[in-house]
Formats: sequence, structure tokens, C-alpha cells
Amino acid sequence: EWDCLIRAQRGERVAWVTLVAGTQTRLLTLALLITGSRAAAEDIVQETFLRALAAKLKNTSGTAFGFLSTIAYRLALKDVRRGNRHVDAGLHELVDSASSPLDDMLADERDRAVARAIRELDAAHREVLVMRFYGGHSYEQIADVLGIPTGTVKSRMFYAVRSCREVLRQAGVLP
Repeated sequence: EWDCLIRAQRGERVAWVTLVAGTQTRLLTLALLITGSRAAAEDIVQETFLRALAAKLKNTSGTAFGFLSTIAYRLALKDVRRGNRHVDAGLHELVDSASSPLDDMLADERDRAVARAIRELDAAHREVLVMRFYGGHSYEQIADVLGIPTGTVKSRMFYAVRSCREVLRQAGVLP
């Protein structure tokens, strides 16, 4: 991934297309879960790629996706803090259309329930859950980005997952 990003920064079109194709959907999902708006998420992903292209890469010890998702995460938080209130996370639009209509309908309903459960979390719990499962960050990376102890990240993750699981049980998504 880093090689792809570095080549894209040098202007290689194929590297750019490969980078976008491999990360765009995951970044969009991350931004959707934080902002709740597809339009805002699309803007955030676009800004993420622009910033990544202009960035001076000093530390490539993690993953390139982790680098990109950190940018997207911070931009999404900035959007939310600006007071931009959005509704309907629109995750149902990310469902793979290669399945049957019934599969699509069930996946659509499940995705909406998951998005709703995540959006019901308070910000502290939502951010660790999104960074871990949708941003691909380790607990240590999350702790570093948020400036909190790793134990706090683990605790918040535990309670976030437990809360989401309960909401999904009540919605009939989980047994």
C-alpha cells in the first residue's frame, strides 16, 4: 500500500487508481459512521485523498490504509464538531449488488440496524469502535491518535461492542 501511495504522489495514474479502488469504500464507510451523511462522507474521502497526495511521508511503519483512515477520521470529527447535523447513514448503498434481491433486502436492513446501533453510541465509544473495525487501527494506534491509554481504548471497545450487541438483539438482528 505504501508503495502505491508513494507512486501516486509522483503522479502515476495506475498507482492512483489502485490506491483509490482498494481503500475508497472502507474510507467511505468510516466517514459515514461518524458523520451520518453520505454527501459529507464522500467529501471527506475526497479530501482525504487530496491530503494524502500532498503529505510528506515521514513514518511508514503502519499501514497506508491506517494513514488514510486517520486522515478521514479526523476530517469526519471536524465535520461533526462544526455542527453539521446529518441523518441516515446510508450504509445500505454500500451493499454488494451481486447477490439476490432477498439477500440485498436482508443485508440492507442489517446494515441500517448496525449503523443505527453505532450512531446511538456516545462519541467516545463510537470513535474507538469505528477506528478499530472500519479504520483497521490497532488498540495502540487508536490510543496514540486519541491521546488516551491503551487500557481506556480496550474498555471503551468492550462497552461499545456490548451496547451495539444489545441494540442489535432488540432489533432482532442478533439472537
